[in-house]
Amino acid sequence: MSRFINPYSDYGFKLLFGREVSKDLLIDFLNGLLVGERVITDLTFLNNEQLPEYQEGRGIIYDVYCTTDTGEKIIVEMQNRSQINFKDRALFYLSKAIVSQGVAGSGWMFDIKAVYGVFFMNFLLDGEEPKLRTDVILSDRDTGRLFSDKLRQIFIALPVFEKDEEQCETDFDRWIYVLKNMEKLERMPFKARKAVFEKLEEIADVGALSKHDRELYENSLDVYRTHLCVMEAAKLEGLEKGRKEGREEGLEKGREEGREEGREEGREEGREEAKLEFAAKLKSDGMSFDAIMKYTGLSLDEIKAL
Repeated sequence: MSRFINPYSDYGFKLLFGREVSKDLLIDFLNGLLVGERVITDLTFLNNEQLPEYQEGRGIIYDVYCTTDTGEKIIVEMQNRSQINFKDRALFYLSKAIVSQGVAGSGWMFDIKAVYGVFFMNFLLDGEEPKLRTDVILSDRDTGRLFSDKLRQIFIALPVFEKDEEQCETDFDRWIYVLKNMEKLERMPFKARKAVFEKLEEIADVGALSKHDRELYENSLDVYRTHLCVMEAAKLEGLEKGRKEGREEGLEKGREEGREEGREEGREEGREEAKLEFAAKLKSDGMSFDAIMKYTGLSLDEIKAL
């Protein structure tokens, strides 16, 4: 097993950023993310499970949910695979954090605090240009002037980051480098530059985990690696099916169009089959329906039918 925690695993990410003992790590990362805008001096972790407001409603389980010393709410998520309507899902998460601030009675005057969503993605954001960081704000369409600072979404596409250790010039670069490469590192870089990375070395050391945390981490890591294997198998199966169907077309133009269409159909079918297989494994392992819905994007009825 690698020396350091794999942050792509669900429990590994929480060990790094979702505990009181590692709070200063999250503060330092967020300050690197928001450098030049504001400085967070303290934060408090909130209940990461938000129950539905009515019986048939959908609850939410955030990876990390916290509030700053000045009241802003921050949601931090690690997403390993693209999901249907992912942008809408991210907006829904932030909207719930806004709505939950409402206070019963006529005395409340809608004085809400800003809500930030920080989404690490192990994939590219669908429909957007491939770039490391995509910032979404509420602004006037014509002038570009900020309309409201109460909602902010920051999407970080980890596959786009290609800098090596020596090329990292900012704290944000250093954090992204470490998170993307942590499972492969033999030593923690940047310790001489900043003490927080020395603390990270202690927190991320798998050998220092308690027996309980080690067991939960290894289970989470198994789920993550199973997901990777299933997705890779589905990708290969889809590509092969696309090639086979494409080769069966008669004319050269037809063959090319058929291949492309076949590839796409094969990929889609493979992804759907892999998603169901992955969900079935999570269900058999005893994972909650809410968590399975989060990881797979399947509906509750689809999961119950497995």
